[in-house]
Amino acid sequence: MTYGYAGTTTPRVAKVAGLTRGAQVHHFGSKNDLMIAAVQHLAATRTASAIPRFSGRMEKAEDPLDAILEIAWDIHTEVLFIPVAELWIAGRTDPALRGEVSKLESIVLTTLIAAVANFVPEAVHRPLLEFMYLAMDVLRGILISSMTDPDWSRARRRWDRARPGLRRAADPTVIDWALRGPVLNSN
Repeated sequence: MTYGYAGTTTPRVAKVAGLTRGAQVHHFGSKNDLMIAAVQHLAATRTASAIPRFSGRMEKAEDPLDAILEIAWDIHTEVLFIPVAELWIAGRTDPALRGEVSKLESIVLTTLIAAVANFVPEAVHRPLLEFMYLAMDVLRGILISSMTDPDWSRARRRWDRARPGLRRAADPTVIDWALRGPVLNSN
């Protein structure tokens, strides 16, 4: 993260990790191999850290839509978001990295959505999924466009302004569910 994708070289990684160049090459023969391993690690780390937090917050939420939006903010503003975003962008021009990033991002999203399903009746699954995708797309756009802004608090203000519009865009089924509050799904 310190050097960004462009500044990440295999010799630099070996030096930072305290490895010999030979040891690094033994484990990761190329920058692409290293980046694919990084994507896999980031996906596993993001998923493992998000699920317990999500479950705990949803169980206590008075307003589940607000909880979902706050959890999305928290997940996307953790230190791991920047390297993930850099790998998304690098994957645009690297077919092998693109395939790996796409596959693993799908796994992360599917896992998070499965966690949400524990709190939502089956009739709400699809519309809530659409709401979550919309919210994450808006949030990611805000955060990526804010990466060069020296005042990071501006990104939070933009997110807070977007949230009421996201709520208005939610399907009525989601709004009805949210007004009743989350209940552990018995399915």
